[in-house]
Amino acid sequence: MSENIEVLYSENRKFPPPEDFAAQSKVPKDIYEKATANPLECWANEARKLHWHKPFTEILDWSNPPFARWFHDGEINVTYNCLDRHVIAGNGDRVAFYWEGEPGDTRTVTYKELLSEVSQASNLLISLGVTEGDRVAIYMPAIPEAVVAMLACARIGAIHSVVFGGFSAESLKSRINDAEAKLVITADGTYRKGKVLPLKPIVDEAVAQTPSVEKVLVVRRAGNDIDWAAGRDLWWHEEISSMDTTHTAKGFPAEQPLYILYTSGTTGTPKGILHSTGGYLTQVSTTHRTVFDLKPDSDIFWCTADIGWVTGHSYVVYGPLANGTTQLLYEGTPDTPHQGRWWELIEKYGVTILYTAPTAIRTFMKLGRQIPAQFDLSSLRLLGSVGEPINPEAWLWYREVIGAGKTPIVDTWWQTETGAIMVSPIPALTDAKPGSAQIPFPGISIDVVDESGSTVGKNQGGLLVAREPWPSMLRGIWGNPERFKETYWSMFGDKYFAGDGAKFDEDGDIWLLGRVDDVLNVSGHRLSTTEIESSLVAHDFVAEAAVVGASDETTGQAVVAFVILKSRHEQKISEAESVHELKAHVAKQIGSLARPRDIHLVDELPKTRSGKIMRRLLRDVAEKRAIGDTTTLADADAIKRIDEKLN
Repeated sequence: MSENIEVLYSENRKFPPPEDFAAQSKVPKDIYEKATANPLECWANEARKLHWHKPFTEILDWSNPPFARWFHDGEINVTYNCLDRHVIAGNGDRVAFYWEGEPGDTRTVTYKELLSEVSQASNLLISLGVTEGDRVAIYMPAIPEAVVAMLACARIGAIHSVVFGGFSAESLKSRINDAEAKLVITADGTYRKGKVLPLKPIVDEAVAQTPSVEKVLVVRRAGNDIDWAAGRDLWWHEEISSMDTTHTAKGFPAEQPLYILYTSGTTGTPKGILHSTGGYLTQVSTTHRTVFDLKPDSDIFWCTADIGWVTGHSYVVYGPLANGTTQLLYEGTPDTPHQGRWWELIEKYGVTILYTAPTAIRTFMKLGRQIPAQFDLSSLRLLGSVGEPINPEAWLWYREVIGAGKTPIVDTWWQTETGAIMVSPIPALTDAKPGSAQIPFPGISIDVVDESGSTVGKNQGGLLVAREPWPSMLRGIWGNPERFKETYWSMFGDKYFAGDGAKFDEDGDIWLLGRVDDVLNVSGHRLSTTEIESSLVAHDFVAEAAVVGASDETTGQAVVAFVILKSRHEQKISEAESVHELKAHVAKQIGSLARPRDIHLVDELPKTRSGKIMRRLLRDVAEKRAIGDTTTLADADAIKRIDEKLN
């Protein structure tokens, strides 16, 4: 694999779509030409593929930027589009979800069954006094009832705020209070790494300080002992059993808020990202259908993201269900009860499309190809990547080991704020390039600019911006329109910028360089941590790497790397020899300025529960200062072990 990477860097290696894949694709060959000629009309045509209770007559109102209104005079019901219309079309018996719990328990839920349960849940919410515009907090594991709860809120016009079922009581409390949620839906517990992780006790601690909460609905999942507040707490199964299995969905204005999803803010106060209905559903369904070359009659789609993240909202719930997709939904972790669990599930259910994060791919690389080799992965016809830039080495491993050396990969760039995919190859049309997200989705206007707002030249780093509004864009920050303008629009005024750096290569393809605050300034030269990390991981004995900057009297900032070695290399040469070789490797590939001042060999990296590396904590270690807030870490002790080893 290291030789492949050298070829990639020297020859800008590309992978054309397999002929049979391209021949079977239904994506129009002229999709880019039509979108370039008239992007608004293309989005309108996509919107018309949905069911509108009242058809729209105006595509975009951009008279009050940055507050966009898409299809605003139309009326639509998101849940009707995700369920009712498929049942009416005769696809009620199609499987919506194959669900597998971590212990191995399973459920198969058809579209007809899902509609029935969502109708019951809608009637239940109404009976509890939830009305249009009310906020409902959802704190649940990856179980079918979580999807039902989201769809029920959308069906009656309530706004859901899903909080990842692993956040602390303090994090949950702050989100409930900011949204002023009147109802919390949770579960007694969930299974994680072979044990029961209690959820209800966390909710109890949180709602003790949330005066807006009136009721707590509890799904019985793990059977763990929980406290019960009479008059406040209700069992989901008891309440829903008496509800009517039918509910008539009505249309809501296209700009009706759909959900609030909280993301971290630089001030430490979470930002409530607000998404609406018509434009959002248009873009998530269109991108899901096109980027993944969807064949709803035959595909089994698996997006491994938790519903608590935006990827789970857009590409587990709303996009796939709007397209009538059959999906796999899995409750547990990739390594329980064994390290081949994901590959076992792909074989068991015949998964055809896998959409996951580079962090997971690098973890599997570290474990070795011998694990997926034990399973039949021949059903896979398309692979996807999401969440952070994917380094070329991981891209090539993903294609070779998981995709049998032939399966196309779509590396997608988007954000919580964008709502849906913004930059991605289209697998039947694009010559894929390892490590590059490549080109804006048809109808999306993306540019890379300097700090004055001018487009940069090829191979020049800059700031990734959206020049024009797009359908699934955030409609604001909940309760704080000024913060919305200041955070995303103040730098350029007429262009959206949310903090990511990028560059155009010789072909005009886009390479993401990570967050701008992850760009180092070494002796006046700007260096991307993503590029240095990719260089390290390209070395044959590196499994994973994280790079941060640390203060340096001579250079201003110095490069500090935290590296995990592949197990087969750990004992072959000394730690000092490994560090020396890796420093020389980076200097050779990128240049002497990028040569790390320090390389620390570690056994683990601090990661959030969604798998993202918490580089700010590594900066604390590198700067030898007190470690910051660790509440969002999957393993809060991981950073402490690194700190103890190094300091």
